[in-house]
Amino acid sequence: MTLALIADDEPHLARHLQTLLASAWPDLTFTAPARNGVEAAATIAEQQPDLAFLDIQMPGLTGIEVAQGIEGGTRVVFVTAYDEFALQAFDHAALDYVLKPVKAERLQRTVERLQRSLAAPADDARLAAALQRLLPAVASSERLQWIRAGSGDVMHQIAVDEVLFFRADDKYTCVQTAQAEHLIRTPIAELAAQLDPAWFVQVHRSTLVNLRHLAGSRRDESSRLLLRLRGHTSELPVSRAYVHLFKTM
Repeated sequence: MTLALIADDEPHLARHLQTLLASAWPDLTFTAPARNGVEAAATIAEQQPDLAFLDIQMPGLTGIEVAQGIEGGTRVVFVTAYDEFALQAFDHAALDYVLKPVKAERLQRTVERLQRSLAAPADDARLAAALQRLLPAVASSERLQWIRAGSGDVMHQIAVDEVLFFRADDKYTCVQTAQAEHLIRTPIAELAAQLDPAWFVQVHRSTLVNLRHLAGSRRDESSRLLLRLRGHTSELPVSRAYVHLFKTM
């Protein structure tokens, strides 16, 4: 039995895809559909489906972020309306994509490819390579070095290296250093695209942490992972989708 998850924040598109898949692959069974990236990540972690059909642009976590958090052997097909550059990145890495609106003929080729893939070991390296090729298509290659944050008549110039973490807060983003908290209007997603991914990692859909200031971690009574940062008294929770980044802790 082959188990599949469909994740899309538009229920009618999820139902349409499931109908086409059921016709092309009668032996396929399905989990409950996921309406956003957080639900998709949770279902994959709990049920370990063989396949995940992930919309790229979803609330909570993008399809790319969900795929990056997969620890098991779940194969991923991105359901996307991205431009040709991104589609080529997937194709060259031997992952598959389905372009919206989904067409039965194209989906049949996807099914055949997946059936061949399930007969062979999962290739995590190729998945990682595809994700790394896609990310530059939607992110700036120029790394951010300074943050400008206004406070009344004063404009603060903050070195990015000194930032402990960024956290989305309603209409603002909190910039936390060891000395102070500043507010800026730049969204978390835009910051993530400009920061060095070797040091700034997402630990929650609203939080980016600077690993330079990581002091340690612990798990609470419910097994939730919490991070401690030098210069900050409060611990930061790590959501399930990002726990794999700290497996050695």
